Amino acid sequence: MFNLSKKNLFTIIFLISFIALVSAYFIEYILGHQPCNLCLYERIPYFLAILIVLINYKYNKLEKYIILSLAIIFLIATILSLYHLGIEQGFIQESLLCDLKKGANILDKDEILKQLQQKNISCKDVTFKIFGLSLTSYNIIISILLTITLIRFYFGYENSR
Repeated sequence: MFNLSKKNLFTIIFLISFIALVSAYFIEYILGHQPCNLCLYERIPYFLAILIVLINYKYNKLEKYIILSLAIIFLIATILSLYHLGIEQGFIQESLLCDLKKGANILDKDEILKQLQQKNISCKDVTFKIFGLSLTSYNIIISILLTITLIRFYFGYENSR
């Protein structure tokens, strides 16, 4: 197995997160595929990862804790993506997370009409696939690989100094 330095690890996480977000926005705004609520939530770990990697460049002394926080973020991303895949495959029923756009607190009739005219995307509908896999599937693969890599770096941190 190749030897990856911590600096390269942070660069790779930054690039993967950046490419994931740019791809998601490209698919949404250029190709016109609307994301569901869970798809939007699945972007949050990538935003957090970019922010944390940038913080690491400023505060190098917190590196071990930053690696741990990134591992936790991508573990949560894995769980969220697995949940979403379960909904896509019909193993899990859609929950309120998939229905938050509708909002039960809307009292204005104009707002209700506007909501009814918008096309709400269901979390079980896959609107975009690459090589037969949904973006959720790719998110699971990326999140698992990053989680495992970060956990290995965390537990081997003292040896890699």
